[in-house]
Amino acid sequence: MDKTGVILLNMGGPDSIEAVKPFLQNLFNDPYIANFGLMQKPLAWLISTLRSSKVISAYKLIGGKSPLKIITLSQAFALQKSLGEEFYVKVGMNYSYPCIEESLKEFENKKIRQVIALSLYPQFCQATTASAINRFKKFADGRFDYKIISSWCDYPLFIEAWIEKIQDVINKAGEGFILFSAHGIPLSLHKKGDPYVSEINRTVNSIVKAMKLKEWSICYQSRTGPVKWVEPSTEKAIQEVVKKGIKKVFIVPISFVSDHIETLYEIDIVYKNMAEKIGLQLIRVPSLNTSHRFIEALKSLVLDSVKGGK
Repeated sequence: MDKTGVILLNMGGPDSIEAVKPFLQNLFNDPYIANFGLMQKPLAWLISTLRSSKVISAYKLIGGKSPLKIITLSQAFALQKSLGEEFYVKVGMNYSYPCIEESLKEFENKKIRQVIALSLYPQFCQATTASAINRFKKFADGRFDYKIISSWCDYPLFIEAWIEKIQDVINKAGEGFILFSAHGIPLSLHKKGDPYVSEINRTVNSIVKAMKLKEWSICYQSRTGPVKWVEPSTEKAIQEVVKKGIKKVFIVPISFVSDHIETLYEIDIVYKNMAEKIGLQLIRVPSLNTSHRFIEALKSLVLDSVKGGK
């Protein structure tokens, strides 16, 4: 029986200090991230040059590289083991190695024609999901018969995977306020009808309903540049809970399925230091990474797609 290829689409990240600037240049050279028109390449070079030293300093505090590649490869390995020999699972990064086109080449070399592209962005966003999918299509069209899983923001097993993580922290640390922190997007993108914020709400509402949570809120992190971003910011949300007299907060990185700079540096270092200074105990709920329930969610998404679902 012919194998089905599965490619896990993700952003990627620098795997060394030397790779930080090239990674940033690849990122800002993508018009889905920042559309500069005819000035795309020179402005991408300029922004990456100006920002690289600050970003390098952050990476030095978390081991000198992004763990995203290793974690995503581990997710692929676990998913391969769970799916079995009828499938062949690879990773395709948008801005770093292993890149999407190289993984597709490997499918081709192995005579694989049926491919399922699974975006590892649970909530659809033009700036991330659409960019990765369109790159996949660029290299897959005419070469493969494929299906794309582009959004699974309230997929039951995904929700269960988060509930398991959240409940485990509550069991260990007691009750606390739940702060769901997602990667922010520019307000202009939201106003154009991008579904990302709506899909974040769907993810959070599914968890809140299942867990019967009473004290919680949604906020957005990782804003950059001078433009307005969706509110409230995670910094502002942390300050607001302190004003309410809350002493303990569990922060859930709800839009991230793997640890990387946004969890290990931004939450674990920047936000924790900020919270400590204002008398707040900030506890991060661990990322999904390779948790058994999360891998089962990915497996189920793939099998649903094979059966004609997602």
